Amino acid sequence: MTETDASRQADLFASLKRGARLAFAASALMLAACQSIVPKGPAPTTPTGPAQPSGPTVTEGLPTDTLRHRVALLVPMSGTNAGVGQSIANATTLALMDTKTDKVRITTYDTALGAAAAVNKALADGNRLILGPLLADDARVIGPIAARANVPVISFSNDSGVAGSGVYIMGYNPNQSIERVVGFARQKGLSQFGALVPRGTYGERAGNALLRAVEQAGGTVVSMQTFDRSPASMTAAVKKLQASSSYDALLIADSGRVALQIAPIVRKNGGATARLLGTELWNTEGTLSASPVLRGAWFASVSDSLYRQLATKYRARYGSAPFRLSSLGYDAVLLTVRIAQDWKPGSNFPTARLRDAGGFSGIDGAFRFSRSGVAERALEVTEIGAGNLTVVAPAPRSFGD
Repeated sequence: MTETDASRQADLFASLKRGARLAFAASALMLAACQSIVPKGPAPTTPTGPAQPSGPTVTEGLPTDTLRHRVALLVPMSGTNAGVGQSIANATTLALMDTKTDKVRITTYDTALGAAAAVNKALADGNRLILGPLLADDARVIGPIAARANVPVISFSNDSGVAGSGVYIMGYNPNQSIERVVGFARQKGLSQFGALVPRGTYGERAGNALLRAVEQAGGTVVSMQTFDRSPASMTAAVKKLQASSSYDALLIADSGRVALQIAPIVRKNGGATARLLGTELWNTEGTLSASPVLRGAWFASVSDSLYRQLATKYRARYGSAPFRLSSLGYDAVLLTVRIAQDWKPGSNFPTARLRDAGGFSGIDGAFRFSRSGVAERALEVTEIGAGNLTVVAPAPRSFGD
């Protein structure tokens, strides 16, 4: 994940409804992990005759599966992002349990030790599908290597720039959340839009997404200012916004933490009555509803209703809270299990099934992959209240809604 991945925080976030053509598997299962333990035996003795076979031949690597699909999970299990990687890995285990599947075997490989080494080991072990990696930079390395082996990659990155050529992006795309919240604002009569975007790739893409969304919705972007997340830069950007023109809606295209810092400045400098708008990054900031200056703000994101159930189950099993991105690992397994019903073990993954127009469903709601390989998601709009969050526009249950 580069700066495109919400300056790394967008992809880390430290993250149903069933449609007529969607499927969601759920139940409970205890899946036993297979492990060989070789105990110490008696001291060797000198053979008195020809050696006799005593057991199976031991070879390096994983044993060959003839009844299960071999799927690789490539995430950081050490280093700075180990917590996120472990959380995703734990969620894949929960998904295997809940689906009661006996057709899928998932093996985890640590990308923190080197993305190329991880994917080469995964391919050598016979994996026919790769879930992950987390970071866009790793996806750029892994994608071409996997493509040469005809193995698709379902990455947890949100960087649409790495999609294509066998790489599919499951991460939460800021363009989609901006389009959703802008469309909702226009429905409510707001027409003059301002924007505060961070400098860098994420900010550039968020700004372009706003321009497109406002134009499509029939509104006007009256001013857009950039900042570098320092207090002085935030203040300067807000004052430029105030001096340039008036606005009745203002997008703060950054994390909820940054929104909490910049919103008081906006309220004191020309934006006292403006409706504040946020992106999917706001969904992981648990203190938004405690801030009076954000009261009434709207942001668009995936639904949290089923994620809260996953988080409860996760805490009960692992004794800690999951990272929000853990749902991506869970939903990637649901997708895999659904397709595995018609996937012959040992054969290539049926990649064309990923482009099912009806899409899929999971913890984060309905989603489908576009022709470019980016996950299109059904998003809800949430309003920040006094100590609470209220869904004011539910996510569509399917792509026909």
